[in-house]
Amino acid sequence: MRRAAFALLAAALLGPLPALAQDAPLRIEITEGVVRPMPVALRFEDAGGAGELLGDITAVIADDLNGTGLFEMTEPESSPATGFDRTVDYIAWKATGTEALVTGQVALEGDSVMLRFRLFDVFAGQPLGDGMQFVSPREGWRRAAHKIADQIYARITGETPYFDSRIAFIGESGPATERVKRVGVMDYDGAGVKWLTSKDDLVLSPRFSPDGQTVLYTSFASGVPQIMSLDVETVTSTALTRDPRAMSFAPRFSPDGKWIAFSRESSGNTDIWIMEVANPSFAKPITLGPAIDTAPSWSPDGRHIVFESDRSGSSQLYVMRADGSEPTRISFGDGGGSYGEPAWSPRGDRIAFTRQTKAGSSIGVMRPDGSGEQLLSEGGRDSGPSWAPNGRVLIFTRLTADDEVPQLHSVDITGRNMRPVALNDAASDPAWGPLLP
Repeated sequence: MRRAAFALLAAALLGPLPALAQDAPLRIEITEGVVRPMPVALRFEDAGGAGELLGDITAVIADDLNGTGLFEMTEPESSPATGFDRTVDYIAWKATGTEALVTGQVALEGDSVMLRFRLFDVFAGQPLGDGMQFVSPREGWRRAAHKIADQIYARITGETPYFDSRIAFIGESGPATERVKRVGVMDYDGAGVKWLTSKDDLVLSPRFSPDGQTVLYTSFASGVPQIMSLDVETVTSTALTRDPRAMSFAPRFSPDGKWIAFSRESSGNTDIWIMEVANPSFAKPITLGPAIDTAPSWSPDGRHIVFESDRSGSSQLYVMRADGSEPTRISFGDGGGSYGEPAWSPRGDRIAFTRQTKAGSSIGVMRPDGSGEQLLSEGGRDSGPSWAPNGRVLIFTRLTADDEVPQLHSVDITGRNMRPVALNDAASDPAWGPLLP
């Protein structure tokens, strides 16, 4: 089993270090407006045999934190003496302008990597939470580093972290007229790419299951798009739809993983359907009519579905109950334009979307009732937003006017910190998975 094989252990708490109260001085509030990154110092040491791995692990933790736009790693010219078991000189560290200090150790023992860390609030002069230790197989060192960064992020921001997670995507290669597409998964930062389908099958729309062990996608192998279910560990696929008279596409799991909502086109009519995961042959439509209804996305409580429909004359967003009743339009943006590709935040407070105007397409967010619309990107052809597990960051596909190669970018929900995802190949259609166990 994957979980047993990885065996990443949040093992021993390192001593009776007191946790800070909720109103501790060291805290970043993630809001709109200008955010001054918090100066953070990382001080990890070799506790035995780490070698180059020490620098690699420290770099991953630093990249994770820097990538949020909320932190900046500091390298004071004259750092106070620091060691994992040494008493922290808070006054000296405060004089350097550092606000948070992380001390840690890395040791390589046989095929296992041991990491431990402590986090300190320099201004308050006290530890921020307890120290922690992680042990993983040597090949899992990146995950262990992500988990430490997750702990630091969560303790300082009070938010659910997202670094130890994966993203499913469509990898693209070849000329635009003969593009080869494959389903792949990778770490959230673009490392550890694993291909799940071959170059012989045209594929689209990968989507993770709530437990991250299955990926749904649309396959054109039969000549008619059908929905496939793929086990990420064994890399085996199973067809969930098989009707050669109907096109099935755009699948999404329900939050409890028991149902799949998808689009089905038959006899010129496209509706939203749902199927039972335990019995895929049991499928039924929840919208009916001449309009094109597509791109369903569940609310995190599973009670509602947001979808895209042209029933008003142009593509707009609608929210309905999970049984298809009470559809209500929610997109009424100033200046017109069409809306599509909705994705409901795991927090439940926002719906991300793609908005198309004459100027191009942008990624935006709005509340589930349609209020508070905000565009997060501009100046490109952006599409396919997908939420990080904490509902604070989005990943999407960007195709700029001077570059016909699609690339993945991320942005936070305030519109700050737009960043490309480091990948060697072109990529599109990202889907963020849950935090890994």
